[in-house]
Amino acid sequence: MKVIDLTHTINETMPVYPGTEPPQLTIANTYKKDGFQETLLSFYSHTGTHIDPPAHLFPGRTTLDAFPAEQFAGRALVVDCRHLGPGESITIKELRKYGDKAEKADFLLFCLGWDKYWGTDAYFGDYPCIDEDVLQYVLDGAYKGIGFDVIGLDPITDENLPRHKALFAQKDIVNIENLKNLELCGDRLFRFACLPIKVKTSDGAPCRAIAWLEDETEGG
Repeated sequence: MKVIDLTHTINETMPVYPGTEPPQLTIANTYKKDGFQETLLSFYSHTGTHIDPPAHLFPGRTTLDAFPAEQFAGRALVVDCRHLGPGESITIKELRKYGDKAEKADFLLFCLGWDKYWGTDAYFGDYPCIDEDVLQYVLDGAYKGIGFDVIGLDPITDENLPRHKALFAQKDIVNIENLKNLELCGDRLFRFACLPIKVKTSDGAPCRAIAWLEDETEGG
């Protein structure tokens, strides 16, 4: 079994969504003074590799802590879209290349290869986004979540967030942003987990996302 970390490390110089502040990691207790070390963590709920629930967009909709634990684990498929250029759309033909594997997945993870820009201004550029047909495909399916190696489901310049709103208006599903290393997961279904910090009435939270790939002989 091979385990792949799909999570960016939270630090004080990491990219954050425009308009939010970077994390602050303050040493509150020290080995010398207190005999142990403890750190005060201060960051927005949508920092780093994180999960959006419906409550991120709509009052009264499902919060992250209200989901059962099984919402955050299942079989995933990486949809390789690295051939797309800036500003291009992710269309339904990208999913059709995978046949029935796309239907069998619990999570569809779209790989743009954008994590190579992490820590640079280019990360905030014109990354490809899913079009209306792909969004409708997701809404018509029984998916637990979708995910991306970019900073948003919508273009970073679109403050109206139409894809977020359409995704969360009526469906209990999660959206995972700022993933990494998706290209290492191959084109097979694999086991996936994205476990968020459990915070009361959470509109989102950082998570530790991992993939584990089984050998062919293990029946992955």
